[in-house]
Amino acid sequence: MRTSRSLRALAVAAAAALALTACGSDYPLGEEQREAAENSTSTLSGIISGSGSTAQGPAMDAWIGGFRVLHPKVQVQYSPDGSGAGRNALLAGAVQFAGSDAYLQDEELGEAREVCGPDGALDIPAYISPIAVAFNLPGIESLNMDADTIARIFRGDIEFWNDPAIAAQNPGVKLPETRVTPVSRADDSGTTENFTEYLHEAAPEAWPNDPSGSWPGGLGGENAQGSAGVISTVTRTEGSVAYSDDSVVDDSLGTVNLKVGEQYVPISAEAASIAVEQATRVPGRSDHDIALHLDRTTTAPGAYPLVLISYQIFCSGYEDADTVELVKTFGQYVISPEGQEASAEAAKSAPIPQGLAEDAKAAIESITTLP
Repeated sequence: MRTSRSLRALAVAAAAALALTACGSDYPLGEEQREAAENSTSTLSGIISGSGSTAQGPAMDAWIGGFRVLHPKVQVQYSPDGSGAGRNALLAGAVQFAGSDAYLQDEELGEAREVCGPDGALDIPAYISPIAVAFNLPGIESLNMDADTIARIFRGDIEFWNDPAIAAQNPGVKLPETRVTPVSRADDSGTTENFTEYLHEAAPEAWPNDPSGSWPGGLGGENAQGSAGVISTVTRTEGSVAYSDDSVVDDSLGTVNLKVGEQYVPISAEAASIAVEQATRVPGRSDHDIALHLDRTTTAPGAYPLVLISYQIFCSGYEDADTVELVKTFGQYVISPEGQEASAEAAKSAPIPQGLAEDAKAAIESITTLP
């Protein structure tokens, strides 16, 4: 079971710390925000809080900054505690929205009805980003790999970088006889769930484990907290390799080109967007719940199927009308062209496809005040 009642109590305690972030300057964004506040015609005011995905962190910073320029009297607080923690906090009623790199599962949908009213919660795709397989091998900027090889690396079956399975896909590359150190996420993570789903579907024999937000026990290597934590570990450990949202990977690390069909596709926002265009709606959901199933085995030219769709999870209803207005206005900004451009600049994300953005807009507009 991915969530539990005991975790709910922890989520409440963690989310309570969000209130501390409201302290500080009236204009934390500086002169631009001060001028916007003085000239703004927006009457919207109040505070909403969210928690969740660390992958969304850089994009969330950009969204909060852009939104506060438009609505200077509104404070949006976000704590990047991990996708699992964010969902727990929302289902505990501790925050008004969650950021999650995995959509709500059936059990969580049932729990959401206790907090959000009879129509439960809504998964709204807001952030699309490729997951990088990043490694620390000085002098090597990229390597070609198929899903089977990646799975065997993270299971510990491939122990050295000059293994024949890697060498065969990278002719002409001088691979060192350096020990491979896989690094995984220590926290419950939507990035982990997306990564293990890719491995399970694209290389089921090498990765028989079911997809999960928690890293399988018993495997070797190291682990670290959050996207930034795993990349920090890789940066200081030669021979290490990790999976992470691409937004936190810089040029000091190499990245893997995925084998898709007969081609090796480099990581990019454009390639991630092509993969998302192949996604289908998860069946059995409400009309406004936009949970998506990605085709991890696609052979579409140029697609990079190791991608995450990160969601903003909102209640379908809130008891307070002011909260409804704040949530809807912020949600619409996030999926707007301006919001998507802000996240692309800050986090290398791919824009939401137009049709998906229209569905998301209608879903957010459906949020209502509970009787």
